[in-house]
Amino acid sequence: MATKQVYTDSFFESLNKLTGIPMRKIKDYAKENNPFNILEHPMVVEPNDRQLEKIGKLKEFLASYNVLKMTQENERIKFTSPQDAGKYFTSILGGMKDKERILVAFLDNSNSIIETKIISEGGINMSIVYPRDILKMAIANDCSNILMAHNHPGGSTNPSKEDIDLTQRIVNIFKPLDINVIDHIIVGGYSFSSMAENGILPSKSMDLANYQPINITRTNVLSEPYEAQKEVLANEEELEM
Repeated sequence: MATKQVYTDSFFESLNKLTGIPMRKIKDYAKENNPFNILEHPMVVEPNDRQLEKIGKLKEFLASYNVLKMTQENERIKFTSPQDAGKYFTSILGGMKDKERILVAFLDNSNSIIETKIISEGGINMSIVYPRDILKMAIANDCSNILMAHNHPGGSTNPSKEDIDLTQRIVNIFKPLDINVIDHIIVGGYSFSSMAENGILPSKSMDLANYQPINITRTNVLSEPYEAQKEVLANEEELEM
């Protein structure tokens, strides 16, 4: 009940500021009537011409907002599987051979994209990531989950040790904040692999959050993908337990 009153008061104050209708008139009308009538049937409060014009503009804005919101909801990209994420990031990174680009998609609790940002652009075999910048972006987006992706200019979709270490560093930062790293997609040419799908995605915080810049030099792409790294991750999780 208290929460409803807070929102009611806020609505009255906003209506007063946006339309110029006196607060006293709004509250007097709302004592025995539905206050939404002031927007839907503005003549009930006998507005002057200026107030009526402002009410009209406010109604136009609300109508445009609602239509745009419905359209955007239908168009929002939602990840329901590693394949969805892989196709999305391949459309952005596929065929890129002149540089390595690292992206993060910030997601809501339904895994729909709020925003996708480039967090690093490097050369063919080197890049640098600034964890503080990723944290600032995550907070600004009020996200629930994040999904990482980057390309290998050489064409391999196998994750390197550096890729695993980078992902673990990001997990160490976000896991204590209840923000999950749900996957890391590796794009090579027009193909991709998913750390989550291949069972090598770090899922637990293994160390204190470290916000120092991360320098990535490509020296060790896994030639026998996944199995050895799976065993390492399993051993780390057993030690943590």
